[in-house]
Amino acid sequence: MSTVRTRLAGATGHRLFWPIVVLLVLLAANAVHRPSFLAVEVKNGHLYGSLIDIVRLSAPLILVALGMSLVIATGGIDLSVGSVVAVSGAVACLHISRQSDQDSLAGVLTALALALGVALLLGAWNGVLVAVIGIQPIIATLILMVAGRGLAQLITSGQIITVNSGPYRTIGVGHLLTLPFAIVVALAVTLLVAVLTRRTALGTIIEAVGGNAEASRLAGIRSARITFLVYVVSAACAAVAGFMMTANVSSADGNAAGLWVELDAILAVVIGGTALAGGRFHLGGTIVGALIIQTLTTSVYAMDIDPQTALLFKAVVVIAVCLIQAPAFRARFRRRSSTPAVPPVAGAETQKEQVPA
Repeated sequence: MSTVRTRLAGATGHRLFWPIVVLLVLLAANAVHRPSFLAVEVKNGHLYGSLIDIVRLSAPLILVALGMSLVIATGGIDLSVGSVVAVSGAVACLHISRQSDQDSLAGVLTALALALGVALLLGAWNGVLVAVIGIQPIIATLILMVAGRGLAQLITSGQIITVNSGPYRTIGVGHLLTLPFAIVVALAVTLLVAVLTRRTALGTIIEAVGGNAEASRLAGIRSARITFLVYVVSAACAAVAGFMMTANVSSADGNAAGLWVELDAILAVVIGGTALAGGRFHLGGTIVGALIIQTLTTSVYAMDIDPQTALLFKAVVVIAVCLIQAPAFRARFRRRSSTPAVPPVAGAETQKEQVPA
């Protein structure tokens, strides 16, 4: 019995236990509401189903959250990823819309390269402000959050740019090896980031900078260079997410594309167990957090929850996840539940002190 309790305590103490439990509960609730929710079928050699749709729609958020994880691991924050999503999508769609043949693969690749280059410049701008000039990350990225959205509007001239390109649409709704192409891209980027940060010293260096940047510098680590690098990587991830979002609807809206995705990315990182103070980061937890957020969004629409209360419902679930996986909250709740009530002493009565006349 003690062995079982020890294993159970070890399992519940794992950082991914409660997020996975919440994800499974959400999936089960959807399955009860709609029994066909868990069904996955193959049509014309492609996988279809609600579960596949959740993962496909989660792909852009997973990419943004991966870059956000690295930034937060250094003790920073990137509020500009939503604007980078809008700018990259706007640049790509604008270039494709001006092509005589929008189905030209060379033209689409050129558009992606241009948009990615612009995103890297924006990430470098954030990196210079934070790592070189020394501006607080929340202020530096807030500047680009506002200015970037205006830049996206400037690129699109305040209009929605519509494209009719098969190769570009493949990024959002196409398939590769039976899987949606967006899932394949998200999986490839995740594996690349995991290999670079967990199979090399880069991950340890990032965590060291986040733990104590000055001590890392004194130990020989070029903290400024690492900080600069993570903001560039975050912008690159946001750019690819921008391609997915705009390709999914075959249009670029500088005002709506990537709106508030930075908040969802931060929530995904926090749900995954990465502390906002910096230090250790958990890529697997970030992915689970992104899946939880997308499952919540899907559940809101599938269960016909009032759109006016959808954000409140989402906030309540996120708060619950953060609380149940917080060690301090669990420890306090465990102490309260395990503290036995003290039985009253038989025959003991409170005697009032008699005051002499």
